[in-house]
Amino acid sequence: MRHLTPLEARALGVLVEKQHTVPDTYPLSLNALVAGCNQKTARVPVIEATEAEVLTAVDGLKGLSLVFEGSGSRVVKFEHNMARVLQLPSQSVALLTVLMLRGPQTAAELRLNCERLHRFADISAVEGFLDELAAKAVPMVVKLPRAPGEREARWAQLLCGEVALPAPRAAGDAAEGVSAGEIAALKAGQTRLAEEVAELKALVQRLARELGVA
Repeated sequence: MRHLTPLEARALGVLVEKQHTVPDTYPLSLNALVAGCNQKTARVPVIEATEAEVLTAVDGLKGLSLVFEGSGSRVVKFEHNMARVLQLPSQSVALLTVLMLRGPQTAAELRLNCERLHRFADISAVEGFLDELAAKAVPMVVKLPRAPGEREARWAQLLCGEVALPAPRAAGDAAEGVSAGEIAALKAGQTRLAEEVAELKALVQRLARELGVA
């Protein structure tokens, strides 16, 4: 199967999510699907996709048999077929869905964010299914290198292709964890201290002259 576009992944993830969280309104109409894609919460990144863009993404998913149109309604509604096409258990579908909707996360974060899709007994259960997805002939997830300052490694989905890793810091870059604003404040403080030292030096020299001290 080809790689999904980011919007295709978002639309597929929304369909799986809403099937579990709002089953009374599932399958989803195009309007509901667009609203789910543009949702402000539980989405990384937040986007503003148009109906035409979401419909194009749905057409792409239909071509992969991952989505199909439901029947029995005057309004066209869409359903996902993710588990059957990818031949995955519900646990793996839940993990991939949350990764598609929220981006890379640690196993602990995935366990928490998957709560409404599948309740994992513990973090080791999450890691077990992630390891299975990573070990497939065509891996579906990858464990990212632990970034400096992070206590746990994060996992990312590969349905949209390889994950772009942030470039390593150059030796001369600002120290880790120090923001540009903090650096600017430090420089301003250094300048202020230099001015105060210059004023004190001038005062001492003036007093020395008045007292006749060499």
